Amino acid sequence: MPQLDTSTWFIVIASMFITLFIIFQLKTLAHQFPINPQLIYSKQTKQNAPWEEKWTKTYLPLSQRLA
Repeated sequence: MPQLDTSTWFIVIASMFITLFIIFQLKTLAHQFPINPQLIYSKQTKQNAPWEEKWTKTYLPLSQRLA
């Protein structure tokens, strides 16, 4: 059975990584990023949940009795 020739694997894998690096660099260069980004504050309105409008009674556990 012939043995697998692995002498070219290093150059193939190295060239693949270099190619992927170049492709990702070109992809990120295509995007326009703002030079000085400003924070944008959006006005948040408070929405009341149904249980906030009603009064609910809180019960103590049976093991804690008030004196």
